[in-house]
Amino acid sequence: MSTKVGDLSLIGLSSVQEPLIKQKHTPENYSVLAAIPPFLFPALGTFLFGYEIGATSCATISIKSPTLSGISWYNLSSVDVGIITSGSLYGALIGSIVAFSIADIIGRRKGLITAAFLYLIGAIVTAVAPVFPVLIIGRVVYGIGVGLTMHAAPMYIAETAPSQIRGRMISLKEFSTVFGMVGGYGIGSLWVTVISGWRYMYATVIPIPVIMAIGMCWLPASPRWLLLRTLQGKGDVESFQEEAIKSLRRLRGSVVVDRAAEQVDEILAELSSVGEDKEATICELFQGKCLKALTIAGGLVLFQQITGQPSVLYYAPSILQTAGFSAATDATRISILLGLLKLAMTGVAIIVIDKLGRRPLLLGGVSGMVLSLFLMGSYYIFYNNVPAVAVAALLLYVGCYQLSFGPISWLMMSEIFPLKLRGRGISIAVLVNFGTNALVTFAFSPLKELLGAGILFCVFGVICVLSLFFIYFIVPETKGLTLEEIEAKCL
Repeated sequence: MSTKVGDLSLIGLSSVQEPLIKQKHTPENYSVLAAIPPFLFPALGTFLFGYEIGATSCATISIKSPTLSGISWYNLSSVDVGIITSGSLYGALIGSIVAFSIADIIGRRKGLITAAFLYLIGAIVTAVAPVFPVLIIGRVVYGIGVGLTMHAAPMYIAETAPSQIRGRMISLKEFSTVFGMVGGYGIGSLWVTVISGWRYMYATVIPIPVIMAIGMCWLPASPRWLLLRTLQGKGDVESFQEEAIKSLRRLRGSVVVDRAAEQVDEILAELSSVGEDKEATICELFQGKCLKALTIAGGLVLFQQITGQPSVLYYAPSILQTAGFSAATDATRISILLGLLKLAMTGVAIIVIDKLGRRPLLLGGVSGMVLSLFLMGSYYIFYNNVPAVAVAALLLYVGCYQLSFGPISWLMMSEIFPLKLRGRGISIAVLVNFGTNALVTFAFSPLKELLGAGILFCVFGVICVLSLFFIYFIVPETKGLTLEEIEAKCL
């Protein structure tokens, strides 16, 4: 007998549609110890992303040194160094495109296992590269792993975390990225004075993707992805449903052993009530609730990049040096200082995000960014003999960014899309993120020459003001809601 897609009677549920999304849902029971591994192993992938950013900033110093590079092709042009720096970004763009095609077919767990394998290959090839082209191949392969990770990690965490702590868990992913960045700066500063130190910077991280792959092989598949496959008739209904029950028991711990089957039935019913039992088409991404979700997620990651974050960090060393900090040779230490500030402020966001909500942090944090950008602009236009203004603006900007756009853009991206199009929707949002990052990075220098630093920072401030209107009128509050309730109430 063939199973008709969406026929809930075949899996023990009534086909009569009732108001399944309750106004007040019962908080999910879970074990804290059981909730840690589903966050920890995907977060290793985001740690590797952050580490690459920090380590590469030091590696480009080492690889250009005639005495310390340990290679004969150290005389690299600025274009060559730019390719090294942006190689992983190009790979991430490729990874985002690949994820669009395969994400909902192979699932979040297998996507992260694939990313771990690419991280491992990319790190090894980069560390042992005998010539420049091989180095770039290693950087691009590593970057593809980044693209797959930044797509699959937030999805897996969002779909497996209890709703009460989902915001905190996904924000911890951002914490892991920043922690990796600080680690990359720190490890890089240790190896930067050693012959062939750039090779050791990339080799140091090789064990981590191995641990990530082993951990993801041990973890279960996302129960919501399994149930989506069930509803859409992609396999044997009973086996998928049984696997989802086992997955939920492992993810929540012993406290839900007796209720796992009941919770799976509730999730199935809620998914069906919001239309997840119908096969998704690409055109649906640009229609109805999916278009609204794409507007919210794409808008947040777009504003995350075009409000000046790469440019402000670019100026950070020179601003702190002007204020009387150490000479240019201590730029790495300055980067570590800013990384620690980012880490601390991300920690604050993690603590309060599930208490205050997403919108208050976004509105408050971005308002602080507006003030800091106009202060930065005024420093370069009017007050360049008062470096304290620039330092205060820099610290305010970094802190407010990590309270708002830093963690919350990725959080909203991972929870706002309907399940059946979550994979493709997040792929497009990640593509927008990395594509805009590349555009801002490449456009910064000519814009600085054309407008001057002061005017450019004021322009970023105006864009920040526009983002406040976008957040206030478009972005919903999702605090405490299950993923199914978000789809029913917010889209």
